[in-house]
Amino acid sequence: MDPRTYAREQRSRFLEDLKSLIRIPSVSTLPEYHPDLRRAAQWLEQRLRALDLRAWIIESDSHPIVYGEWMGAPGRPTLLCYGHYDVQPPDPLDEWESPPFEPTVRGDNLYARGASDDKGQLMIQICAVESWLRTAGRLPVNVKFFIEGEEELGSPRVTGFIPKNKRLLRADVSLVCDGSFFASEVPALVTGLRGLVYTEVEARGASHDLHSGIYGGAAPNPLEALARIIAGLRDRRGRVTIPRYYAAVRPPSPLEREAWERLTFDDKAYFAELDVDVAPGEEGYGILERRWARPTLEVHGIVGGYTGPGPKTVIPARATAKISMRLVPDQRPKAVLRAFTRKVAKLTPAGVRTAVRVLSLADPAVVAPEEPAMRMAARAIEEVFGKPPVYMREGGSVPVAAEFINALRAPAVLMGFGLPDDRLHAPNEKFHLPNFSRGIDTVIRFVELLGEQAPQG
Repeated sequence: MDPRTYAREQRSRFLEDLKSLIRIPSVSTLPEYHPDLRRAAQWLEQRLRALDLRAWIIESDSHPIVYGEWMGAPGRPTLLCYGHYDVQPPDPLDEWESPPFEPTVRGDNLYARGASDDKGQLMIQICAVESWLRTAGRLPVNVKFFIEGEEELGSPRVTGFIPKNKRLLRADVSLVCDGSFFASEVPALVTGLRGLVYTEVEARGASHDLHSGIYGGAAPNPLEALARIIAGLRDRRGRVTIPRYYAAVRPPSPLEREAWERLTFDDKAYFAELDVDVAPGEEGYGILERRWARPTLEVHGIVGGYTGPGPKTVIPARATAKISMRLVPDQRPKAVLRAFTRKVAKLTPAGVRTAVRVLSLADPAVVAPEEPAMRMAARAIEEVFGKPPVYMREGGSVPVAAEFINALRAPAVLMGFGLPDDRLHAPNEKFHLPNFSRGIDTVIRFVELLGEQAPQG
């Protein structure tokens, strides 16, 4: 029996395994779920060991890493498979049509938190490896699994772990299944991910809250200060005003631009999806290029003062804002952070003190479509889905992908099987089950093609 036939015969069991993993509410951002994160790590460790992989849990200051390896193909390439078992909080709960941690099939979709991001796509890789081992008894390549539990936190400790453990993680190619198609039935390979600088800016005024009738107009207001700072970080053309912010920006390659021009992106449909009339942003660039290949600055939340029912006329003593910047090649997070911190200080009004705290840093990542591993991935996708993939970038960040490329020198194949309407991080997250099955077939074929390469020296 060949691996793809085995995978088809085991489809129902594979789905039940995915459901079992999803039922573990491994929310990494909330302390009350920490025991569940360990349960998820242990579940994955046992799942890998059941395939006769050497697997163990690596403890960290945060949530544990699950590592596994099958190194029974000496002289052949080594593939490093990546995924994450942590998920976003399920709130708001009242908007879910079925319980977020009780996976429910409706039509061709599996609904649950983590179904697409990233447990379903992680299980695609595990099931593909099982299909090889249970039929051929071996793999045509060496395989390592690196599964983390803090991706939804920005992988702050994991990105430091990778360069310190190059020997353990050494590989020729890395595979990241954590993304989506360009559109339904339009498979894609991702050639770039944006980096991230995520900060919290705190503004402080007086030592305590003040009565606005007594002190208004004669005391610093941290909320107003944050408003002025935020307003000063972008100009009327939508460009970020941080000095030299765009100096290192590398434009898309001609091949990428050509591929994007062939995509049938409908601006009006995009506006309808968002229920807006226009899409503000950096002037002079289309929506796709703004989302994929231009750096941004966004405000995610402002906290301060009184927001409860009824009046309470106070000038708050402090206020905070969460502000992030998405970066593109060749921007460097630490350099951007320094320039951002200086800009915030310059924009700070008199009488107010500001401080910038770092929540997350991640490098951008870019992979050339001409990379041999990318060509193999494109061939595998075309054979399984019946059409070649389009090449696109993702506006989001997968911090480990840049580390795989920069620290391990392992080209990253970014092959996602989600759909754009999977509602990631939102209520009623889903995973399209036909893509779960076809994704397994695609990884099986990709592994086969990788194994056909010349032996490694």
